[in-house]
Amino acid sequence: MVPTGPYGTWPSPIDARLAAAHDGHPEYVGTVGEEVWWTEPRPAEGGRRALVRRTADGTEETVLPAPWNVRSRVVEYGGRPWAGTARPDGTAPLVVFCHFPDQRLYAHEPGGTAGPRPLTPLSPTGAGLRWADPVVHPDGREVWCVLEESTGEGPGDVRRVIAAVPLDGSAAEDRSAIRELTDDRHRFVTGPRLSPDGRRAAWLAWDHPLMPWDGTLVMTGEVVDGGPFAAVAPVAGAVDESVCQVEWAPDGSLLYASDRSGWWELYRCGPGGTAATPLCPGREEEFGGPLWHIGSSWFRPLDSGLVAVVHGRGATALGILDPETGELVDAAGPWTEWEPTLATHGTRVFGVAASPRSGHEVVELDTGTGRARVVGAAHRDPVDPAYYPEPQLRTFTGPDNRDVHAHVYPPHNPDRAAPDDELPPYVVWAHGGPTGRAPLVLDLEIAYFTSRGIGVAEVNYGGSTGYGRAYREQLREQWGVVDVEDCAAVAEALAAEGTADPARLAIRGGSAGGWTAAVSLAATDVYACATVRYPVLDLDGWATGGTHDFESHYLESLVGPRAEVPGRYRERSPLGRADQVRTPFLLLQGLDDVICPPEQCERFLARMAGSGVPHVYLAFEGEGHGFRRADTLVRALEAELSLYARTFGIARTDVPALETRT
Repeated sequence: MVPTGPYGTWPSPIDARLAAAHDGHPEYVGTVGEEVWWTEPRPAEGGRRALVRRTADGTEETVLPAPWNVRSRVVEYGGRPWAGTARPDGTAPLVVFCHFPDQRLYAHEPGGTAGPRPLTPLSPTGAGLRWADPVVHPDGREVWCVLEESTGEGPGDVRRVIAAVPLDGSAAEDRSAIRELTDDRHRFVTGPRLSPDGRRAAWLAWDHPLMPWDGTLVMTGEVVDGGPFAAVAPVAGAVDESVCQVEWAPDGSLLYASDRSGWWELYRCGPGGTAATPLCPGREEEFGGPLWHIGSSWFRPLDSGLVAVVHGRGATALGILDPETGELVDAAGPWTEWEPTLATHGTRVFGVAASPRSGHEVVELDTGTGRARVVGAAHRDPVDPAYYPEPQLRTFTGPDNRDVHAHVYPPHNPDRAAPDDELPPYVVWAHGGPTGRAPLVLDLEIAYFTSRGIGVAEVNYGGSTGYGRAYREQLREQWGVVDVEDCAAVAEALAAEGTADPARLAIRGGSAGGWTAAVSLAATDVYACATVRYPVLDLDGWATGGTHDFESHYLESLVGPRAEVPGRYRERSPLGRADQVRTPFLLLQGLDDVICPPEQCERFLARMAGSGVPHVYLAFEGEGHGFRRADTLVRALEAELSLYARTFGIARTDVPALETRT
C-alpha cells in the first residue's frame, strides 16, 4: 500500500543539487577528422563550458582543463565558439576556440606540451573584440569568423564584420593583422560558408529594427586572395522573410531555410542560378528556427547529396532528405527534441537529442545503415526513472478561440499518493525568448517539483516558435498581452477541469518569461505567487540603452514603435504597475547581467517597498543572464520551493525559509 500524503509534501530523491548537476546540455557538435567534438556545461566548475572529444576508441576526454571556458559573447547570447581540423599527416589536430573571460581567440594542439596560444588581441575599448562561428580555411593559414568590435563604451557602440585571423599568431598583439572580408554595412552577420571550389562565400545579414526571425538576407561574395569579398550582393531573403541558415551543397548549389511560405522550409538554388526551389514543400512544419545563437544549424548537406534536417511541428525529429525526390526519412529512436547543432562526416550525421525520459546526449546516425546510437554525453539515470514525470501534450483554447500549446506534467511519485479530496498545486512555466519554445525533454527541475507533488505546465504561448510564422506573429505588438492571456488560459483550464487547485496556482519564468510572470502579477488575479527570474521590468529603460545591442530594437515588433505608442511602454511595464501587484513573489537576478540589468530589479523593488506584499530578492554575484553555477542553481531552486511551501501552506522542513520583505 502506497502511503498517502498531501500534495507538495512528498519526499523525493531528486534534490536541488542533483537538478543543478544536470543543468544545461551539450552544444555545438562538430567533427575533427574521424572524431566528434562538442561543448558541455560544468556547473560544479564555476559554470564553465568544456570542450569534449570522443576519440577513435570511444573514450570521452576533456580537451581543455579548467579554467578554460569555451563560450562566445557575440550578441551576448553567443554562438558557435570553436572550430577544429585534422592534420593531413596525422599529427595532433588544431582547434581554435573563444575563451569566455577575455573573448580572445586561441589556437591549441591537444596532446602537446604547449598550452593554448592567443590569436587575437585584447581591446581597450568597451567590451573589446569578440568572435563567433569560426571556420578554419582549407589552406590552413587563417580562421574566418564573425568579429564583433566595440567602438565606444555604450552597448550600441559596436560593429560586426566577417574577418580572417592568421593562425600564425601574428595578430595576437596587432589588430591591423586581422583582415576584414566584409564591410560593416549590415549590423549583424553570421560566419561565412565557403563553396566547394573555394571561390564563393555565403552568409546571412540583417539590420535594426529587425530580429533575425523577422527578416534576413542571404549574401554571397567572390573570394579574393588577400582582399575582401568582391561582387557582394543579396541573393535571397527580405525584410519580411526570415532565412535562418545557408549552406553550400557538394554540387555547388546554395541551400537555405526560409519562412517565405509561412513555415521555415528548405530551398535550393542551382549553381549559377537565381531561382530557388522548395525541397520539401507543403508539410506545414519547421525546418529551421530562431537564430538566437550565431552558427546554429538545422540542416547539413552530406557528401552523397542527401541533406540531414531537424524538422517538426512543436517536437522535432532528425530526418534525411533526398533533394531530388523530396523523400524524407526520419531516424528511429526515442528522441523528441533535436537541438539546432548538426555535423556530418562521410555517411554519418551527429547531433544533440533528448526525450521526456532522457537528457540531451550526442547521437550519431549512420545514413548507410539507418542505425542511430548515442556516442557521447550518454544519459544515465541519476535516480530511478519511476520518479520522472510523464508529459501530456495539450492544446488549450485561449481568447478569440486561438490555440495555446502546452506540456502538462502532473505530480508523480511512486512512493506517495495524494488524498482523494485534494487537488494539486500547479506552476505555469513561461519560456524565455519570447521567440522560443519549451522543448519536450526530461528536465530535472520539473521533476524536482512533480516528484514532490507540485504539477508543472509549460506553455508555448502565442509568439512561440515551432508552429509557423502566423503563430509566432501573434505576439507582434502584443507582448505582455497574448503571452499573459495564454498562460492564464492554461492555468484556468486546468483548474476548471479539476486537474489543478484554483487557489494554488503559480507562474514562473526567466528573461522574457520573467517579464510574463511579472506582468501576470499586475494584470491577472489567477496566481497566488510568482517566481520571476532575471526579467525585463521596464520597457522604457530597455528601449533607451538599457540592454545590449542585439535586442535593443526588439520592442518595436513586440510592443510597437516607441515614438508612436510611448504610453504603451509605460502602461505594460511591471515597473509602472507595481501598485497593482498584490501577491507574493520571488525575484532572482544575476548581478553581471547585461541583457536584463539588475538596476531594473532595484527600481521595481523600491516601488514595492511598503506595499505590504511579501517578496524576496536574491541577487547572485558572478552570474549573468541565466544561471550556470551549481551553488546558484541550488539556492534558486530551493528558494522557489520555499516560496510555494509558504504560499500554498505546504509543510516542508528540507528547504531554507525565506526572509521576506513587505
